[in-house]
Amino acid sequence: MSHTRTHGILAPADTEVAIAGSAFVHLDGSLHGRYKTADFASALRLVDRVGEDAEAMNHHPEVRLGYGTVTFRLHSHDAGGVTARDVKLARRIQELADELGARNAHAAPARYDIAIDCTDADVIRPFWMVGLGYKEVVAEGELELVDPHGNGPRVWFQHMEIARTDRNRIHIDVYVPTADAESRVQEIVDVGGILLTDEHAPDWWVLADEEGNELCVCTAAN
Repeated sequence: MSHTRTHGILAPADTEVAIAGSAFVHLDGSLHGRYKTADFASALRLVDRVGEDAEAMNHHPEVRLGYGTVTFRLHSHDAGGVTARDVKLARRIQELADELGARNAHAAPARYDIAIDCTDADVIRPFWMVGLGYKEVVAEGELELVDPHGNGPRVWFQHMEIARTDRNRIHIDVYVPTADAESRVQEIVDVGGILLTDEHAPDWWVLADEEGNELCVCTAAN
């Protein structure tokens, strides 16, 4: 069964084979790739070559250039996710990296969300929006708060019919690539974390520290 979404958006299952063996990882609607080079000049050469081909393809990646490292993020903004154009560009970037002797480096991307339990999100959302300097966006039909500079974690509001008073009402979600999720959960348990439930795995696992503060390891934001 194909996992292709509407408007040509691809899920990780659709891109897995195409990007296998490359530096790229599919997470949260983007392809993330990171390379190591001998020095800054080598990294700059890779960026220059990728820029030439991206311009010819009329599809441009986000690039972060450092000393001996280059990170690429590919995302089709007009479609709202990963499309065949991103996969094509990722494969070309890998070819150029191989030609120039750049080494694949696991990108280890992640996304962090803060979830707030509440009985009336409309009442408390302005407090958090103004306090954090965030803006409202609509995601999957729900209002969420995001950092306009793209640095801070997303904030979303989990509706409760009855307010919870027996636990912390704010928890953190961390989104990781599907291939990394089970090992992340096990590592948390190994350092004293408590697995509360895996009934929703592989979409998400719910864990807590020894004082009951919760963390969800998620893969569902693809």
